[in-house]
Amino acid sequence: MINSNLNEKPFKKRNYKPFIVTVSILLIGAIGVLSGMPGVEDFDAFDVTILPLLNAIFNSFTFLFLVAALIAIKKRNITVHRRFIYAAFGTTTLFLVTYVAFHYLASSTPYGGEGILAAIYYFVLITHILLAAAIVPLALTSVARAWNQEHERHRKIARWTMPLWLYVSFTGVLVYIMISPYY
Repeated sequence: MINSNLNEKPFKKRNYKPFIVTVSILLIGAIGVLSGMPGVEDFDAFDVTILPLLNAIFNSFTFLFLVAALIAIKKRNITVHRRFIYAAFGTTTLFLVTYVAFHYLASSTPYGGEGILAAIYYFVLITHILLAAAIVPLALTSVARAWNQEHERHRKIARWTMPLWLYVSFTGVLVYIMISPYY
């Protein structure tokens, strides 16, 4: 136990590793399985193509929240930084819900572009997918280290997590913009 001030309650570090590993495996595994599924036949309760638009909107907010969190921490405003990180987790969670729902309900949409646009699209898509899988454990580990007051270890991993998460949220919007004409 760490007690930096006699007036504060004792602080006990928690082991978040089993949670992080479990959530990472379940999420990445579920998305991997869904990517190969054909979608629900004859689903007509609503137009499922609204879901990728929502994905892009949630990714846009995640990107903006992360930029705001980065600005706040550069100004050493930890409270504001923490709030924007939580907001980014919130919009990322909403993204995951709509992403999983879309890929459960609909089959994958093939990209219809050609030439250099196709090469750019697939480069962005592949890097987005690989780094999105890495972001799950990185973001969870970053926040766990902050919760455990492991400030130096948090800073070390956040130096990798923040730019990668920014890239993933930005490229998520870019992928949507490039594939949206083909829905």
